[in-house]
Amino acid sequence: MLKKLYYGVAYYDEYMPYDRLDEDIRMMKEAGINLVRIAESTWSTLEPRPGVFDYSHIDRVMDAMYKAGIDVIIGTPTYAIPSWLEKMHPEVLAETKQGRRPYGARQIMDITSPAYLFYGERVIRKLMEHVANHPAVIGYQIDNETKYYGTAGNNVQRMFVRYLRDKFGTTDALNAEFGFDYWSNRVDAWEDVPDVRGTINGSFAAEFEKFQRSLVTDFLAWQAAIVREYARPDQFVTHNLDFDFSRGHSSGVQPDVDHDEVAKCLDIAGCDIYHPTQDHLTGLEIAQFGDQIRSLKNAPYLVLETEAQGFSMWTPYPGQLRLQAVSHLASGAEMVEYWHWHSIHNAQETYWKGLLSHDFKPSAVYQEAKIVGREFAKLSPELTGLHKENKAAILISNIALTSLKYFNIGMGMSFSRPGMLDYNGVVRWMYQSLYDMNIGVDFIYADHLDENADLSKYSMICVPALYAASEELLGKLLDYEKNGGTLVATFKTAFANENIKVYHDEAPHTLAKAFGVSYSQFTIPEKVSVSGIGGGAPADAWMELLIPGEGTEVLGRYEHPYWKAYAAVTRAHCGEGTGYYVGCHTTDAAMRAVMEEALRSAGIDAPYADAPVKVRVSLNEKGERILFFLNYSMEEKTVQVPASVNLITDEQYQNGQEVALGDWGYLIVKA
Repeated sequence: MLKKLYYGVAYYDEYMPYDRLDEDIRMMKEAGINLVRIAESTWSTLEPRPGVFDYSHIDRVMDAMYKAGIDVIIGTPTYAIPSWLEKMHPEVLAETKQGRRPYGARQIMDITSPAYLFYGERVIRKLMEHVANHPAVIGYQIDNETKYYGTAGNNVQRMFVRYLRDKFGTTDALNAEFGFDYWSNRVDAWEDVPDVRGTINGSFAAEFEKFQRSLVTDFLAWQAAIVREYARPDQFVTHNLDFDFSRGHSSGVQPDVDHDEVAKCLDIAGCDIYHPTQDHLTGLEIAQFGDQIRSLKNAPYLVLETEAQGFSMWTPYPGQLRLQAVSHLASGAEMVEYWHWHSIHNAQETYWKGLLSHDFKPSAVYQEAKIVGREFAKLSPELTGLHKENKAAILISNIALTSLKYFNIGMGMSFSRPGMLDYNGVVRWMYQSLYDMNIGVDFIYADHLDENADLSKYSMICVPALYAASEELLGKLLDYEKNGGTLVATFKTAFANENIKVYHDEAPHTLAKAFGVSYSQFTIPEKVSVSGIGGGAPADAWMELLIPGEGTEVLGRYEHPYWKAYAAVTRAHCGEGTGYYVGCHTTDAAMRAVMEEALRSAGIDAPYADAPVKVRVSLNEKGERILFFLNYSMEEKTVQVPASVNLITDEQYQNGQEVALGDWGYLIVKA
């Protein structure tokens, strides 16, 4: 937990077209900026030649910021390598399925390369020796949005074979679990394990991706350990975890990183959240990914990057910059930091605009940032150390995500078609229904779930498309329901084990008891709708032909001449709990109807389910409720508030008092 709210920017003195440090600091102070992140992308400036270090940009920024009372986060510069390193050691570039990465972009290196690690460690140590005792520095960001970058060269292949030997012990066990007899892929000596880049076996390919994710965990833990050798006790270590970006913005579980494993080496979890604005600003991305990062440590977190302007289509409407900043706080963030302060004047990200535009003038966005800065200073005593006590959770899994890459929803193979539903789409579908009803949500990270993890603290757990899961995990979910929990799962759950070997009994494996259904047939629906709880909504993308067991209640049935005998949505009781199973993809409204039933079963109140705005609830250290009312629309909305005090204006409200929120407006109260 930090001592105050931070409102910050990434700052690159190295990129400036002329010296304007004093003017930038003056404008930062005027805008309430109290933190900058520096150094994380400028290895070639810090070490222009091998072993020759230039700290001039770092020193002048640290000294000037300290004098101005602005704190500094130092980023290790290892995610973009200097050209001299590639010339000396071309093997540092990642070998991928497409061949060796060419030099030029960032994040093109093999993070297991001995040469890369040698020079990376040297630059980190030299930097830490120089900055650790500077009074401006409050913490360190290790690397930047780290992934494995497709690295799959010979050294990585050898490491993978050792990993397989440790996991399976014998080639017979490997062959049996991955089905290597198929198409004559069987191996009977470890040296015969083929290069995974050419495999047609989804289990083998997914296992390799699991291994590649472990390389990221090891790499960041290695960096954190080096940094901690120099860091003062009052300085923290963090990292800016990011998310799937396949939709052009933060849009789902990151397929290349195990966030929960990386978080173990961090003092404070951090993230980068980028999202649509203008007419497309709904707050969902800010909420979902903030919830995911907060859940890593069940503690406040840092937004180390988000947009002020960003892409051209992200230029915010008046009022949106303020709403976005407060929305991060509503999920539990204690820092909101823009990438970046100024818009750079050449290179790849010229049109990813910062808080200031290319002319450095105090634009409308900057003027709005000044309001945010003042409000953060006012809110800081009340909004540090916030926590949540949510009773609903969503269970997410990198293993399930990867498995559905190779056995996707709809085709069942690693082919794709336009508009195909993917794992992250199902996660978003479930989250959206709860978000729309203003139900607070935590995330449970399934793949490394501690054997002592207490699922019972949640009254309801949602399970989106958990295609691949171990017997142990499925047993925990069944026990959770037997002990009184409410379990809500979608299609494509409990079909294969953690190695993507399909279970050979009824589906959903183990959880058939939880949901009171089984099935052996599935198809892509055409001209099918869902009666009952579905309200006649169309089924799309995927449908399982559910056969309900004795005592199972059919909440929705397929409307179709041939599929009408089968259930689409069911409810059943197992032990003391209740299970809901949704056998097809359908509309948001139908999912909401299922969730409303499940919330009643779980005994979770939804007092703001029909509110005209989004309502987010946290608790402060005294146990007082902090409520955020957030209007994501260009229309004025009126809300009823409890007896409370406005934390920005200090106005007192009576219970049930109506308060108007302007377009893109918000209200923060303490009840």
